[in-house]
Amino acid sequence: MTELRDLTPHTSISHEQASRDGRQRRLLRTFLPELVGLERILAEAPDFITTEVVERVALKDLSLPIYRVDIGSSRPDVPAVLLVGGVHGLERIGSQVVMAWLKSLLARVTWDEHLLGLLQKVRITLLPILNPGGMYLNQRSNPNGVDLMRNAPIQAQERSAFLLGGQRISPRLPWYTGDPEQGMEPENLALEAVIKQLLPGRPFSVALDCHSGFGMQDQIWFPYAYRRRPMRRVASVMALKLIWEQSYPNHDYRFEPQSRHYLTHGDLWDYFYKQVNRENAGVFLPLTLEMGSWRWIRKRPRQLLRLDGFFNPLVPHRHKRVLRSHLTWMDFLINAAASHENWLPARDEESMLKEAAIMHWYRDTL
Repeated sequence: MTELRDLTPHTSISHEQASRDGRQRRLLRTFLPELVGLERILAEAPDFITTEVVERVALKDLSLPIYRVDIGSSRPDVPAVLLVGGVHGLERIGSQVVMAWLKSLLARVTWDEHLLGLLQKVRITLLPILNPGGMYLNQRSNPNGVDLMRNAPIQAQERSAFLLGGQRISPRLPWYTGDPEQGMEPENLALEAVIKQLLPGRPFSVALDCHSGFGMQDQIWFPYAYRRRPMRRVASVMALKLIWEQSYPNHDYRFEPQSRHYLTHGDLWDYFYKQVNRENAGVFLPLTLEMGSWRWIRKRPRQLLRLDGFFNPLVPHRHKRVLRSHLTWMDFLINAAASHENWLPARDEESMLKEAAIMHWYRDTL
C-alpha cells in the first residue's frame, strides 16, 4: 500500500514513485478535494494547533488518513468540544461545514484576544473527515459497505424502520450494520479511541456530528435513536436549548430526540453517550446537526438527477450560505462549554427541567 508523500526523483525508482504520487494527488483532487483542502488548512495552521493521523483507510493503492485536530487548553479538567464530519461519505457538506468553522477560527486567532482567552478554557477536537474512503467513492457507507452510523453494538428496543433503521441483509443495500461478530469498523474504532482519550475526567463535554439529508429544516438531534424514552441527561439538553433560544431567538433549528422520527440499530452516539456517562461523573451531550437538504432540492429539483444532489447544496451561492449559516451555532457550543457552570442545571433545577423536557418532547410517547 503506497503512502501519500512527496518524493524528489533522483533515480529511476523515485521517478516512478513521483509519477505514482502525482497520479494519486490528481485522483484526490478529483474525488476527495475535501482532504486536499483540509491538508492545506493544516499545513498553514499555527504551531499551537496539533494534528495527528488516528487511522488510515486502505482503498486500492491509496492510504487515506483520518485526521485529528486539537485546539485549546491541554489541561485534562477543562470542558471539551468534539466536532465530527464526513461520517457518511455522500454528505460532503458535513465535512465542509466543520472545515469552514476551522478556517474561520484560524483566521480569528491572529487578532481576536477574546478568542485566545476562550481557548485557554476549553479543549476542541475535530475529526473533519471520519469516512474518507466513503467520500472518495461517493457513497454513504465506508469502503466495506458498512453504514458507520448503524455500526455500534446497540440494538433498538422496538421495531425500527425497515432497512432505514439498519439491516444485516447485505452490504450492497444501504444502512448495512456490518457483522456484529466483527465488531465496529476501523473508522468507528478510531473515533472511540479519541473519545476514550479525550473525554474522561472532564466536567462537561459536547459533541457535534454534522450530517445532511433529512427534512425541510435544520435540526439538532440528541439521543436516543434506539428507544423512545428520554435520556438521563435530558434536563441538560433542555437547558442548552433554552440558553440558545434566549441568545439567538431568530434561529432556524429544531431541537428533537432522533426517536421522534425513527428508531435505529447501532447508533454511534447512543452508544458513546451511554459509555461516557456511565463511566464518568461529568456530563456528555452528543448532538447531531441534521441539515435539511430537502430545501435545496425544492429550490433546484434537477439536483435529483445527481446522487450527491440529494445531500449537498450544488448551487454556489446556496453552498456558501450553508457554510456560513452554522458558524454561529458552533461558536455558541464552544462558549457554552467554556461557561457550562453558568447554565447546567443544579440539583434543584434538574427535576423541573426534566419535567419540562418530557412535556415538550415525550408526552405523546410515554
